[in-house]
Amino acid sequence: MEALGVSCVSSFYKPTPIHKKTNFNKSTPIPRSCFFSTSKNTSRSTKVFTPLSSSSSSKISAENVDLPEAELETETPDDKFEWYSQWYPVMPVCELDKRVPLAKKILGLDVVVWWDKNESAWKVFDDTCPHRLAPLSQGRIDQWGRLQCAYHGWCFNGSGDCKFIPQAPSDGPPVHTFKKACVGVYPSTVQNEMVWFWPSADPEYNDIVKKKKPPFIPEMDDPSSTNFFMNRDFPYGYEVLVENLMDPAHVPYAHYGIMQLDQPPKEKVDREGGKPLQVSVKKLDINGFVGRQEWGSVKFTAPCTFCMYTDHVDVQGNGSASSTRTDKERKIMEVGVANWHKACFVPTRSDALVVGFRRWLNKYAGCQVNWGGKFSGTDLPPTPPKEQLMDRYRSHVVNCRSCSSAYKALTALEVILQIVSIVSIGFVTATKHIFMSRTVRTTVVAMAVVCFAASRWLAHFIYKNFHYHDYNHALQ
Repeated sequence: MEALGVSCVSSFYKPTPIHKKTNFNKSTPIPRSCFFSTSKNTSRSTKVFTPLSSSSSSKISAENVDLPEAELETETPDDKFEWYSQWYPVMPVCELDKRVPLAKKILGLDVVVWWDKNESAWKVFDDTCPHRLAPLSQGRIDQWGRLQCAYHGWCFNGSGDCKFIPQAPSDGPPVHTFKKACVGVYPSTVQNEMVWFWPSADPEYNDIVKKKKPPFIPEMDDPSSTNFFMNRDFPYGYEVLVENLMDPAHVPYAHYGIMQLDQPPKEKVDREGGKPLQVSVKKLDINGFVGRQEWGSVKFTAPCTFCMYTDHVDVQGNGSASSTRTDKERKIMEVGVANWHKACFVPTRSDALVVGFRRWLNKYAGCQVNWGGKFSGTDLPPTPPKEQLMDRYRSHVVNCRSCSSAYKALTALEVILQIVSIVSIGFVTATKHIFMSRTVRTTVVAMAVVCFAASRWLAHFIYKNFHYHDYNHALQ
């Protein structure tokens, strides 16, 4: 089975003053594409996640957790979830660069998102040039606002039509007008400050946005809210990510000292403060489910929107995780994709949302994501080294405008400090004693030492925050 990469966008609504900045970075170990919003009137957390590659598949019965069938099942067993008839988020607009095409893999499809200045709209194309199959995401946007393939210079407009083939003689047949010269165009739209796309380039879906729109989250368009986005690709399965987002019981343990609830238990049974949680699923159908938690309600809109209406959640610092999620997938595969409930023991109501999701996946989606025949779904790839699995740079920094800018600035500062250190030592060495007093010489040498030490500290800081930072739960 191929591993599933996931690009995730999550949003948090917290009843704090609009000017207050929420300092939260679920980065490595969990820097998922995160969206934050603060609102005076609403407390809501929304997570939007996108299946990219392939995933394990699992079945589950809810025998371990009491979820009344009468409450849950509202449609017939013949209902089937259509994975390719849904809207999927591509990227937050704030993370896109209008000058540069961006490659993404979503639901197993290689796509490129780019800014069409002639139509003033974000476009999502098949990331393949029809000429020699080069990725258009490695191309450029030319001076006329066309997407140009960097291999042979073929140019395409926002409708996918080829407008220019440099190798074709001007007095020859207009080969650029042939249908085979066109690029596949996916319906796309911008909603809630995110680019969404419909995973079918069939012309019959060109106006699909008029018939069916992406899940709408009104708080994200509320001018009284402050929005924060962050994105990251996760190298593990769709089901595993969804379960994690729907699992409140893991927070005091997996994020100990990092995320804190405003209402800890009155009597702690352990250091972390875990407690029984009253979680339930009230309605489940082909479109997802709704549920209740002690502090509010939740709503899962299939396949990739999860909303939590919260009261008071205090979020602090960096998130953490480990490679245990890929290990979890492997263990589930060992017992068989249809035996999730046999591999996992879920006797408490804190797992009700996870069980509800597994029931939805089993009943309406055939236990797995439909990858359109691109993946067999039978074997997991080898687990990469921890440093590669939890690497921040490739999975987040390169696709985050703010982090990328900070990374470049800090790297430049590191180089400057090293240059100052070397030049200072060279200056002292080359200058004769008679031209420089002992005090000045000592000051310059001290400055060189401080600059070198600062460059080494900065190098460690850059690596820890932009590349890899290990997290040992046993030492926390």
